[in-house]
Amino acid sequence: MAAAKTLVIVESPSKAKTIGKFLGQRYKVIASVGHVRDLPKSKLGIDIENDFEPQYINIRGKGDVIRELKKEAKKASKVYLATDPDREGEAISWHLATLLGIDSETPCRIVFNEITKKTIKEAVKHPRKIDISLVDAQQARRVLDRLVGYQISPLLWKKVRRGLSAGRVQSAALKIICDREKEIQAFVPEEYWTILADFKKGRKFTAKLTGHEGKKISVESAAESEAVLEKLRGGSFTVKKVEEKERARNPHPPFTTSSLQQDAANKLNFNTRKTMRIAQQLYEGVEIKGRGTVGLVSYIRTDSVRISDEARAAAKEYITENLGGEYYGGTVYTNRKKDVQDAHEAIRPSQIDLTPEMIREQLCKDAEGKDLFRLYQLIWNRFMASQMSRAVFRTVSADMENNGYVFHAVGSKPVFDGFLKVYDQAGSEEDKKWLPELAEGEELTAEKVYGEQNFTQPPARFTEASLVKDLEEKDIGRPSTYAPIVATLGDRRYIKKEKKSLVPTDLGFTVADLMADYFEEIVDAGFTAEMEEKLDDIETKGTRWKTVIEDFYGGFETELKKAYEEIERMEPEVELIDEVCDKCGRPMAIKHGRFGDFIACTGYPECKNTRPIIHRIGVKCPDCGKDIIEKKSRRGRVFYGCEGYPDCSRVFWNRPVDRKCPECGSLLVEKKTRNGTYQCSNSECKYTE
Repeated sequence: MAAAKTLVIVESPSKAKTIGKFLGQRYKVIASVGHVRDLPKSKLGIDIENDFEPQYINIRGKGDVIRELKKEAKKASKVYLATDPDREGEAISWHLATLLGIDSETPCRIVFNEITKKTIKEAVKHPRKIDISLVDAQQARRVLDRLVGYQISPLLWKKVRRGLSAGRVQSAALKIICDREKEIQAFVPEEYWTILADFKKGRKFTAKLTGHEGKKISVESAAESEAVLEKLRGGSFTVKKVEEKERARNPHPPFTTSSLQQDAANKLNFNTRKTMRIAQQLYEGVEIKGRGTVGLVSYIRTDSVRISDEARAAAKEYITENLGGEYYGGTVYTNRKKDVQDAHEAIRPSQIDLTPEMIREQLCKDAEGKDLFRLYQLIWNRFMASQMSRAVFRTVSADMENNGYVFHAVGSKPVFDGFLKVYDQAGSEEDKKWLPELAEGEELTAEKVYGEQNFTQPPARFTEASLVKDLEEKDIGRPSTYAPIVATLGDRRYIKKEKKSLVPTDLGFTVADLMADYFEEIVDAGFTAEMEEKLDDIETKGTRWKTVIEDFYGGFETELKKAYEEIERMEPEVELIDEVCDKCGRPMAIKHGRFGDFIACTGYPECKNTRPIIHRIGVKCPDCGKDIIEKKSRRGRVFYGCEGYPDCSRVFWNRPVDRKCPECGSLLVEKKTRNGTYQCSNSECKYTE
């Protein structure tokens, strides 16, 4: 009879596959596929009268998984719970222990920050008991979010529209976006003028008017600009001051979850959801030739910028051997909040010697592999840069005077590239230009002196990256929540994307205003941050989690009762179009549904006439001559097809333009490539421009 194996339970099948290869035949590694127990979906699931006791149930649809877990646990010699090393992972292990009859006080829990053979084998040697403080911190968040979401959402269904939702952190984020949009709408631009002088001494450079007779100057109209220019035209420029100094730029620390999301958005154009999905794959394991399945990065949900001594030593060795000792900086980064989740490291490569170039060819065989490579390259470069020396610039600034008006110019050039050798970090405009040699007392002749009209600009709309940054700075939410927040706001149609900007919809404004009127604390950024701190205290200070919920619920219950009593049902705004119903003659209007906007008769429910909104792109079908229109696939992907479908089945996955390929006569489509912006829609023709 074969000896009983040690059972290791993780969350995901891909992680189970990777870890199983490392541990060998004496272990069996299986996946719980996420949570196995949770609050019921069909009801609140919290006994408010009984000290907010959560009523957990086995998750519907997990029956087969649970039976398999119980069967394997029963015949195993030992069971280790190896879920993720954070609150959520600890809670999953606690639920698994309850389900499988494992005493959570026994050493049944193993944790690891990266999925490498060495780390996994070491973790198995040092099991610990389940950390109930982490479990309680997760329970508090789950119960708090359920109390808010399940009790406010029905109010929105009743008063506004079915299918809406409100969440504790989600509502605060929505208010931030709506408040910014209101600022933009209320903004009144003010005119101002910039006075510039172009010089040439060997090379061209431009100086800007900054002062007059020792005082700062502002030019606010065309008349003022012309008056200044008139005085300047009659005088000459003299160099009054030249100052030269060295300036250093420090590397950024290695990635946290939020900074990874921000950089991936800005540099790779990934949304937060995509970033986390790809990062999860990198963490759980990627097949690498010669090394098998390897977890390429450390755990991806972290607030910490700390790295281990081992990782620091490996970085030092790589930098000194491959770049030179002068490139090693060895900066030690400290966390803003030292006591929260610092068991985690920053996000870093798990094997520093596995450079992006070593895996480029084998990963970049398809679109998904290219995305994996690009994100890994970003993480690897950022981590290596964080351990490198500063970049040093030589900076020269000069003041030129004409009739008491002082113009200032500055430029710099790199003296030592330092960390910039591996990580492209946006610098100032001065880093991209250099001033010629100038001497004090030297006279200069301006090639051109002119004024430029400007207007003050409203605050910028949020992008996903800037929203994540703002949420982090305001201490709203935690790393694991940023991506779901943005996704939920979009899914509920509270916001829409215009290019990269997040713009609140009319529905978003309605919900945000209602929440602000009746649930002031829920949407208040300061209150939300304070609540996050109290939730952290459960983990770090041992605060009783039910006390935190009880303190919150008293005021919330009062607000909830008042809202149900006072809010009248809001009639949704109807956007009429210049068209009448061909069935009953009533006006037609644009309406909003779960799957998008559509045109419907205003006589509903008596008349149920509807039709989709057709977006024409001004291009005719090359096969039948009818219009090409924008469509969406079942998965929400935009494509372009003939209006004559099903008689004509011509489709394009890239937007066609009203121009033909000069080589084969097929339509051109918009697609940015290395060689241009357009390419031929005929896959056999390689024309681009």
